[in-house]
Amino acid sequence: MSWRDRVGDGVRGGFWARMGRHQLGMLVGMSVVAGLLFGFVELAGEVMEGETSAFDKRLLLALRDPLNPEQPGGPWWLARVARDITSLGSTTILTIVTVATLGFLLLLHKRAAALLVLVSIGGGGTLSALLKMLFDRARPDLVPHGDQVISASFPSGHAMQSAVVYLTLGALMSQFVEGRRTKAYLLTWAMLLTLVIGSSRVYLGVHWPTDVLAGWSVGAAWAAFCWMIAEWLQRRGAVEQDRPEATAGR
Repeated sequence: MSWRDRVGDGVRGGFWARMGRHQLGMLVGMSVVAGLLFGFVELAGEVMEGETSAFDKRLLLALRDPLNPEQPGGPWWLARVARDITSLGSTTILTIVTVATLGFLLLLHKRAAALLVLVSIGGGGTLSALLKMLFDRARPDLVPHGDQVISASFPSGHAMQSAVVYLTLGALMSQFVEGRRTKAYLLTWAMLLTLVIGSSRVYLGVHWPTDVLAGWSVGAAWAAFCWMIAEWLQRRGAVEQDRPEATAGR
């Protein structure tokens, strides 16, 4: 093998090593964000053109009592459970969770991480409000609402905000634990909460299904984008290293 070949192999090997450590995750993250945003834009276009109306009505009515569409389907206690679950995506609960997390990070002297969480969640809330104002979609009128609502329907604020808060905090808390199973456990619960909160909005009749799908899409995209920013800042020392292996070596 000539020296040119050896140098070329070394350069290529170093490139792929750097790519594996740093940029591959960023590329995957960018692809996820792009895919979610593309899905949101496509869905928003279909909604504004009225192409999703039949799907929305069919799915919304499928969750009602066939003998009495004014009542949610299933046993009597399911509606109460849905209202309890949907409250986990309310502004009050999400604010409490966020403030508690910020306090925890400040106690650990991770001020930059706390600021990043605050900006991420605050930015997600602002984006949700702007999108609601932009699309200004009316709430479902097919069935009685199982929860009090005052804002526009598209995208679902509960679905989007729960994705922003729980996915962001799930990714953050996974930095404090070791082991893939433990990390996967935290992220699985974050995703599960996001899914059941959004689903409860459709079951209670306060959102069209496409409202929730849009909220999940843009909320997950925002959370993934914030995660990429956090990783980028952390590698440059702008955010405290939260990983156990990083702190153990100090």
